[in-house]
Amino acid sequence: MGQSFKSLSLAMIVKDEEQCIKRCLDSVVDLVDEIVIVDTGSTDKTIEICRSYNAQVFPYPWNNNFAEARNFGLDKVTGDWVLWLDADEEVVAENRNQLNKGTHFDDYDALSVPLINFYGEKVDYDEVVQIAQPRFFRNHMGFRFENKIHEWLNLSSAYEQDRVGFLDLKIYHYGYMNSQVDNKQKFNRNVTLLLQELKEEQSHAWTHYYLAAEYYRSKDFRKAFKHVNQSIRLFLNEGIIPPPSMLYRLKYSILLETGSWEGAWPAIQSAVRMYPDYVDLNFYMGVILYYKQKYQEALDCFKVCIQLGEDNLKYLSIKGSGSFRAWYYIGLCLVKLNSQEEAFLAYQQAITISNNFVPAREAIAELISMQPKLGDCIKNPNPEL
Repeated sequence: MGQSFKSLSLAMIVKDEEQCIKRCLDSVVDLVDEIVIVDTGSTDKTIEICRSYNAQVFPYPWNNNFAEARNFGLDKVTGDWVLWLDADEEVVAENRNQLNKGTHFDDYDALSVPLINFYGEKVDYDEVVQIAQPRFFRNHMGFRFENKIHEWLNLSSAYEQDRVGFLDLKIYHYGYMNSQVDNKQKFNRNVTLLLQELKEEQSHAWTHYYLAAEYYRSKDFRKAFKHVNQSIRLFLNEGIIPPPSMLYRLKYSILLETGSWEGAWPAIQSAVRMYPDYVDLNFYMGVILYYKQKYQEALDCFKVCIQLGEDNLKYLSIKGSGSFRAWYYIGLCLVKLNSQEEAFLAYQQAITISNNFVPAREAIAELISMQPKLGDCIKNPNPEL
């Protein structure tokens, strides 16, 4: 590691995590010099498992405040740098040598890494949402967590001095899998804490966003839409123009889920103008145009998505919006434009990128059943944009 790097501490808060804590600690035990665990009231084997990794475990009376619990842990760590994780995460084995190369730990006070969020019934590496998130930071710099729930690390001083770098060391997060999202107890706890925050500070724009996200995951789209719009209004009132990109991603996700094509058009154009390099917003605009039967305009949007790709981790982005999902929709548009052979090649490109992408496979089967000669197109699976 960099010359200024001497030791790394892991900081976590946990409660009843015996089902996943071992996976998390296995992934970092050979990377860190110290493991500091703040336990907020476990009644299962979590503490026992943590101590088997020589972790320091500190009990903390739960007070409905995630930031305070995390900051309690930060007061206990002694390393020069800190890595913070949740129990339902793991550091991926790939690229671990990044920690021993370069001058990241000399040049910066914090480092963002790719956070890969799985969703759905089972782990599928093509069913993920990804974003860069700061997880490593220099100790003794005064960095603290804020917010009772959906706590975030305040690195404003580091950002202002351009002292936040990037480390290509992936973290997998399993907390958005269906088995976790369906946990009503967790949903009720989160919503209760967020509503309590609103009572204490009604102008909290981020609180409305997080409420919208909770309601969206529980499929209460009416409440989700209400809160995401309120969040956008509050950011605008505070002079933050444009409001954060993920607000628009959530807003148009809701409209797509509910098939509200007329409600989404033409406003989606304004969102894309604000964030022209955000592939998800371009993808959503293409989907909206497709269902409004504007097939050529939709096709143009999906071509932009392919050109943008999906490696811009400054945005929260679904995997495939700049690759196989966009190719699939290119195929759908081409079918509507009576270009079946080109459509076949687009579907083929989608499954070349994501072999298990079922919609594209089904579309190919349907095209071949209607026009068997299209099977010859497999010889040339790389369509031109």
